Formats: sequence, C-alpha cells, structure tokens
Amino acid sequence: MKFKKQHTLQEIANLLNVTFVGDPLFPVLGMNEIHVVTPGDIVFVDHPKYYDKALQSAATIVLINKEVACPEGKALLISDDPFRDFNKLTDHFKPFKTAAAAIADTATIGEGTVIQPNVFVGNHVVIGDNCTIHPNVCLYDNTIIGDNVTIHAGSILGADAFYYKKRPEGFDKLKSGGRVVIEDHVDIGAGTTIDKGVTGDTTVKKGTKIDNQVHVGHDTVIGERVLIAAQTTIAGCVVIEDEVTLWGQVGVTSGISIGKKAIISAQSGVSKSLEGEKSYFGSPAGDFRTKYKELAALRQVQELLEKLKQQ
Repeated sequence: MKFKKQHTLQEIANLLNVTFVGDPLFPVLGMNEIHVVTPGDIVFVDHPKYYDKALQSAATIVLINKEVACPEGKALLISDDPFRDFNKLTDHFKPFKTAAAAIADTATIGEGTVIQPNVFVGNHVVIGDNCTIHPNVCLYDNTIIGDNVTIHAGSILGADAFYYKKRPEGFDKLKSGGRVVIEDHVDIGAGTTIDKGVTGDTTVKKGTKIDNQVHVGHDTVIGERVLIAAQTTIAGCVVIEDEVTLWGQVGVTSGISIGKKAIISAQSGVSKSLEGEKSYFGSPAGDFRTKYKELAALRQVQELLEKLKQQ
C-alpha cells in the first residue's frame, strides 16, 4: 500500500506514539508485508526469528519490538506491539467506509458493462468495458475489474484476509487494506470468493478461468490463462504461474509457488512449491507417475499380506 503523499519518520512515529531510530525527515512512502515491500515501505516484525529477514528486506522502515542496530540507509520504529501499530496504520491510511448505496457514487463502470440486480459495488471500485456482473455479486471497496470480465452469481471479491495473531485473550485480526485486481478476459464462477491483500493486491491475470465455489486467499497472484476447477482452495501469498491447471478440490498451502504449465489432478494437496511443465497428483502432491507407482506398490503389499494370512 502506497500512501497518497510522502510522510516523514517523525510524522509516523507521532501517529503511533512510538520512538524511532533515524533521521526525523526520513521519507516514508507506504506500508507492506515482507513479501511485497519496496524502498520507502514500512514492514513490521514482532518475533526474533524474523528480525534479520525484516531488517535485510527491501523495506527501509522497520516497525520492530526491540531496539536493534539499524542497517545503513534504513530507519526503525520501536514499538511494544508492532502488530497493533501496523493495524493503526491501516486504520489511518485505509479506513473502513460505510456504503451509502448499492452502487457507490465513486464507482466507475465502463461502456457496455451489464450490472444485474442485487449487485453491490463498493467505494472506488473500477469495472472495465463489456463486463457482465451477475446477481448477488459483492465487490468490496477498491476492487479493480478489467475489460470483458464475467462474474457469476453470489461471488464475493475483496473480503478480508484470514490473518490472525493468537493472544492470551483470543485471536487478534490483522486488518486488510489491500485490493483485488482482476485483469481482462477473466471468468469467475458462481459462489467464488477472492480475498483482498493485507496491504497489496490479490491478482488474477488475463484470460484465467475460475469455476464455481473456488476460494483464493489474500495476496495470491494467479497468472495468465490459468484454469481452476470447482471447490479448489488456494491459501494466501501463493504464486501460480501462467497456464497452470488446478482440477477440482485441489488444496494449496500458503506461501508457495506453482510453475508454468503445471497440472494438478483433482483432490490433490499442494504442500510445497512445484516445478512447471509437470503433472502432479496426491496429498502431498507429487509427480503423477511416481504417485501411481506408489499406489500400485501399496496394493501389492496388501495382496501379499492377505496371502500370508491364508497360510
């Protein structure tokens, strides 16, 4: 998430009521999660295990819960609770706005686009030309839809990320200030849900086709001309490269990548990154041929056990 204007380190520290290390005039341009940070961004870290990763990331401002040596060319914001203060920043720079109408006055809808009854279009949504948005679709604030997109009934784009911190009193939610971005010529089936990014974008690229009842988690990037069949669930921060096929009821864990033109068979569970140009099956998903050989071997073992019982 980039801010509308540049701020200083001093201004951000005053907003959060925290101390800082660095030049008071150090420029702050935005805030992001660690996998999408760029220079000028704030990143937060609240566990020693991830201190080095945050301090060595592309982010130039680190919101951290311990005063440590500040890397050259960077600045620190010292907080007793970085998770809480990251939420404060989201509330300040991307506050929730109530809806005043089913289709917001600030929404932009292109030529030739059809909006069916009972569609909700939130604040600052942009819909391109020649789209069809079927009944009971919900487009949360700041969602971006390209040209020639079809979204079938009951789909929801832009719900919050499923991202929580466990505390003694319960779960604390990391607030979402990102967007959903759908590029041109994408089809989205009925009852599909695509969550917004925490600070960045959840993106579906050109020509991708998504079946009914698919879930896409926050900050995931789905490439061009990808096919995703019904009841597939993709967790957050996944990268799916171009021309991948995910058949029905595939489950994909968070933070991994699937290479270009990979094919994942139905009911497979993807627990680690997979190379492109290969077919996969099973849970955990593995090479298609290898998995079927394993199944054949298990059948042979069972047959052998039955023979031994008969002796």
